[in-house]
Amino acid sequence: MSVVEINFDGLIGPSHNYAGLSLGNLASARNAGAVSQPRAAALQGLAKMRANIALGLTQGLLLPHDRPDEAWLGELGTRYAEAEPHLQACALSASAMWAANAATISPAPDSADGRCHLTVANLVTMPHRSHEWPGTLAQLQLAFAHDAFAVHAPVPAPFGDEGAANHMRLCRDHGAPAIEVFVYGESGGPFPARQHVEASRAVARRHGLPPERTMFVRQSDAAIAAGAFHNDVVAVANEHVLFTHELAFADREAVYAELRRKLPEIEIVEVPAAAVSLEDAIRSYLFNAQLVTLPMGDMALILPSEARETPAVWRWLEAHVAGNGPIRRLEVVDVRQSMANGGGPACLRLRVVCDPALVDPRFLLDGRKIAQLEALVEAHWPEQIGAADIGNPELIRQIRAARQALLEMLDLNTLAQR
Repeated sequence: MSVVEINFDGLIGPSHNYAGLSLGNLASARNAGAVSQPRAAALQGLAKMRANIALGLTQGLLLPHDRPDEAWLGELGTRYAEAEPHLQACALSASAMWAANAATISPAPDSADGRCHLTVANLVTMPHRSHEWPGTLAQLQLAFAHDAFAVHAPVPAPFGDEGAANHMRLCRDHGAPAIEVFVYGESGGPFPARQHVEASRAVARRHGLPPERTMFVRQSDAAIAAGAFHNDVVAVANEHVLFTHELAFADREAVYAELRRKLPEIEIVEVPAAAVSLEDAIRSYLFNAQLVTLPMGDMALILPSEARETPAVWRWLEAHVAGNGPIRRLEVVDVRQSMANGGGPACLRLRVVCDPALVDPRFLLDGRKIAQLEALVEAHWPEQIGAADIGNPELIRQIRAARQALLEMLDLNTLAQR
């Protein structure tokens, strides 16, 4: 069995728009009502996937959901054409594009039964995301139908679970047993803490994780209040490296000490607040980067262009790469359309460590398939969506036709109503 890390990126959907629905997400709030560009957004995401393949990484795909979600509106006793504008916006949201929130993953080396476990996130804190899980579950059940995987339905409400964005895995290498770190919140000033410790503990139990290799870590109130609505806005891990802001955790010294005890080979790369403020870290999405291991064994950080444009952030990164730190390479990508709605490179991907031969090949990408997807997006995705457009029946027809064309191209028509 050849075990590798696969990054499954969410293809940015044809309904991508800026409705400002995510409380605590500063970029989302700042751009509420702006005109979005779904076609450009999807092409930017595909360009990032193409760049990852060029780096030698294994790349997967998750699909946009059926939007607007008429089934969800039906449960609320209405239809899209008659719904109030805020319900229309929630039903039309393309937020499933941020695949880091799709599920929490425990690879086979970590679990008691030797299977890779995936628990779909319930996302109950935000109305526009709370109805994503059925569509996500349907895709994961197809992609990971092999007996080597166990796909679980969401943790029940009211315990909020927002998936891999609040989960880190630290290990000697991807195929080795890991320390799984679940990060939860309690208070965030005016903003809700979205990951509940009860949900994290439930996921760990479902996945059969040994307690001695599992940690539950509280995110700092300061980070949440500053706009770090998920842990992956202030910390990211890859193999034996933890890359984190000084103010990411409520008790960082205790966290570091426990990690060093459980994984002696760990390297903790901490960015001091004196060098990069929380404000700059969140604005640039320095930590919402993909920290990846390249085929030759060195690590690269895949960053949004906003990181390069933030002087304090880029200064720190250049100094780190010039020294003897574990991050040896910086790769900058343009995902501005996603960033404007509060999602950086790491938001767009779900990491699964497994044998790619066990994954449904319809969800795996190569250069040829990316070229086909780019052509399809150019032909079918709306060029732009403004705030006044979301009730336009012609736009809704275009969105549905675009997704149907995608399903037909990938031979995934079984997902037509998901």
